[in-house]
Amino acid sequence: MAEMEIGNDEQKMLPKKEHEDYDRAKDVKAFDDTKAGVQGLVDVGVVKLPPIFHMPREYIHDHPTLNGHNLHGFQVPIIDLKHVSDPCLRKEIVDKMRLASEKWGFFQVINHGIRQDVMKEVLEGVRRFHEQPKEVKMKYYSRETEIVRYYTNYDLHQSKGASWRDTLICVMAPTPPPPKIYPSACREILLEYSKHVQSIGEVIFELLSEALGLDPDHLKDIGCLEGHTFGCQYYPPCPEPERTLGHVRHRDPDFLTILLQDQIGGLQVLHQDHWIDVPPLEGALIINIGDLLQLISNDKFRSVEHRVLAKSVGPRISLACLFSTHLEPSDRVYGPLKQLLSPQNPPLYQETTILNYLNSYKSVGGLENALSFHKL
Repeated sequence: MAEMEIGNDEQKMLPKKEHEDYDRAKDVKAFDDTKAGVQGLVDVGVVKLPPIFHMPREYIHDHPTLNGHNLHGFQVPIIDLKHVSDPCLRKEIVDKMRLASEKWGFFQVINHGIRQDVMKEVLEGVRRFHEQPKEVKMKYYSRETEIVRYYTNYDLHQSKGASWRDTLICVMAPTPPPPKIYPSACREILLEYSKHVQSIGEVIFELLSEALGLDPDHLKDIGCLEGHTFGCQYYPPCPEPERTLGHVRHRDPDFLTILLQDQIGGLQVLHQDHWIDVPPLEGALIINIGDLLQLISNDKFRSVEHRVLAKSVGPRISLACLFSTHLEPSDRVYGPLKQLLSPQNPPLYQETTILNYLNSYKSVGGLENALSFHKL
């Protein structure tokens, strides 16, 4: 086979021989400076995983994995929202959501009202962005907190091993920029999907409020639904998936995440000290409780660790909608909801602002429980 012709930038990204001295900081900088992302590595045909993506063994094998079908008691709950407007059936839905939020921190919803064609097109829009020539994507590449930014691993320069994925971040609310700021490859469908996911977010927050024994509008009234940000994730095929992860274990630094994933699979949730697969379900949305909702619910609802496996097939594409006002300067503080407290259930956390909490989260890189910094 003839040798590939590659440019100087791409050459910097090729893996070193195993026996050579390894300067990770230098290799990370060389990779980051290309602004080509993981997809840039795939484009030049790498067949060995670059050392910066080699993860410590304990990151990958920290807990046993349970997979397969019909694992009794080890399947992420599926909740049907078809009859959510029926007062007689709504209580059953609320009860299922309460149990899922307390025991799992994760559940899938079906019959949520977002059309299949919209979901398919928004994933295709994410694909279009990430599969553009690098020269088009580079103008969005940034490690600053921009409204729209593209990068590989927000903690690339701090992590012990990078995850095999690229990300496009788009802040959609509460104060969206002029539409032209969003990439043209996915602009229109992101704006449309944003309206749909805001609507289903309202329904989910109403049900969660009721599950906490509160008025349906309570979580919305205190600002949980004010802002949302899209994380448009792209996981290219990995040449050595056993040596890395698509997304290292983490909790989400928000109130709630609504995830749309394609049919490739790879998402796992940590449940009873086992990694459990969350298999793709056509037309479903995956909901998970974020750290901030665990904080204000005083640990009634659980924010749990989850991760994404690297795979030799793909690309895997997903779109996570994170409900939180991450970039909005605000003095609003959040603590355990007073309506949930009693002498038998005292507050477990200090009050904090969202930005203060995010600083705690960034300081541990998502690998540790940032909520521990705010315990009383």
